[in-house]
Amino acid sequence: MTENKLPKLYIVIPCYNEESVLPITAPMFRKKIEELVAAEQISADSRILFVNDGSKDRTWEIIQQLAKQSRHYSGICLSRNRGHQNALLAGLMEAKDQCDITISIDCDGQDDINAMDQMVQQYHEGAEIVYGVRSKRETDTFFKRFTAESFYKVMKWMGADTVYNHADYRLVSARALKEFANFKEVNIFLRGMFPLVGFKSTSVYYERHERLAGESHYPLSKMLALAFDGITSLSVKPIRIITTLGVCISIVAFLLIVYALVAYFTGNVVSGWASSLIATCFLGGIQLIALGVIGEYIGKIYMETKARPRFIIGERTDDENGAE
Repeated sequence: MTENKLPKLYIVIPCYNEESVLPITAPMFRKKIEELVAAEQISADSRILFVNDGSKDRTWEIIQQLAKQSRHYSGICLSRNRGHQNALLAGLMEAKDQCDITISIDCDGQDDINAMDQMVQQYHEGAEIVYGVRSKRETDTFFKRFTAESFYKVMKWMGADTVYNHADYRLVSARALKEFANFKEVNIFLRGMFPLVGFKSTSVYYERHERLAGESHYPLSKMLALAFDGITSLSVKPIRIITTLGVCISIVAFLLIVYALVAYFTGNVVSGWASSLIATCFLGGIQLIALGVIGEYIGKIYMETKARPRFIIGERTDDENGAE
């Protein structure tokens, strides 16, 4: 296979306050690039693209230093913190016109870098999207493992097309990315959106490791927020559940009204405040939950109609400027 036929790979890595782990994992990513080049799987022009998501530490400074040390490193810096999903999207959109394939991966070293070999091989065999899927969750606590697996099951039940135990470690071809660029929604959940693109896809399985340094940037609150965004971005089933629940409660209420009328006319009336209080509180709670879910969807519609940019690139390691 000649050099000009080898695909150019961009490894896209979102970073937020990663100054402790970046010096450890950056050489690992570069080594993997060199191994794939030596194996004649990718072009020698392949590189690592870091996306600084408004970090408050020395992350961007380290990325700039890396870019000066080797042509394999480059980086973009968002104008402010936009969150993991938008930062990853920024990197993918930046790379789509400069490479043939991308592999997105977190900076912390937990995802097995060696799985990239299988991903690239699957690309050579015709796959446009290759999902990295965790084969085990032994490094997770029981609570995190239970909540994560429950999330994927709930997503499937809600009708969202997601890959079980897949996060954002994936290979995507430039062809698929250019089609994905037509998805203009502001509320994004990438792991549920890429299956909507179509094209030939497959999965590779790997074991996840402990974080090499630093602390996780995904506490329980962010995990729950991501899960809720995923459900409301990909499915309207929560509203249908509310409608079904409303119908069921209405049927029960109608039967209670019939019972009350029969009891009244037969003179078998039992007065009591407990049943009235329970019914009032229950119906009030259901109404507030329903309004909350509906309000969440209305809020998302509101944000979509504004069509604000999903990210703004404030700086590049080559000192160019741009926005998406």
